Amino acid sequence: MNDVNRPADWKHFDDFAAGIATNRLPTTKALAGQTFKITLNGGRQIDLAFTSADTVAWGEGKDAGVDWYEALEVAADTVFINMTFAARPTEDEALIVNTRTRRVLSVRERVREADEAPGEPRVAQTWLAGVLGDPSVRPEGAEPAPSRDLVGLTAHYEYSPNHVYEHIYLSSQRYAWQNLVGVQRGHGDVDLATTWKFAEGQYVFGFREFIIPVASLFFYNWADMRSTGKFLGVISTGAIENKPAGAFITKKSTTDYGKGPAPV
Repeated sequence: MNDVNRPADWKHFDDFAAGIATNRLPTTKALAGQTFKITLNGGRQIDLAFTSADTVAWGEGKDAGVDWYEALEVAADTVFINMTFAARPTEDEALIVNTRTRRVLSVRERVREADEAPGEPRVAQTWLAGVLGDPSVRPEGAEPAPSRDLVGLTAHYEYSPNHVYEHIYLSSQRYAWQNLVGVQRGHGDVDLATTWKFAEGQYVFGFREFIIPVASLFFYNWADMRSTGKFLGVISTGAIENKPAGAFITKKSTTDYGKGPAPV
């Protein structure tokens, strides 16, 4: 892997990821035997047939395949689907689906070549809202959309007794993090971030690191104070891995910008 931007004492993806799924919600077998038809804004149409608890047959236009997936029930009627692609190991896709409202959010991730986008994080994310089932029938509730609701919030995320991180949501585009407990203790940075509101009290948050080639995606459920998601990145051997993660959330403080200048 390209380590040109990594300080000598900076941990690799696999160093801090070990054990970071301790407080994650369990996976579910509930999708096995079901089929989904999803239409995303912009025209992508995806057919999914969940043939087992961890295998999905998918089709999109002329492309099709049978690949690994996992599903987690992250809220009432809402499932977080994490898919990888054997034929495209640099990519993955998460689909957050509410089967009652039929609202969908897709986040496609790709690890780019080291020289593909100089000055930008190696892992790119593409966010699209969509609909489950017949797109001509209007779904319920508000469409998932970018949100500034987290701006000013400071919260702690306990992934395990050995993984506690502080997040400070600085703007609609950036957040700051620091490790309070764990192998990265004393380390922190400001990275690119994206937040979408999925439903009331439910957010999807993704960040893309500059120093090492890794990105994450998490579903925040304020009602349960749980964060559920995963990382995609390059480990110390140069291999690309999709790793699970999840945490208990504790809100610590909120900055009120009042009538003065506010972040973007």
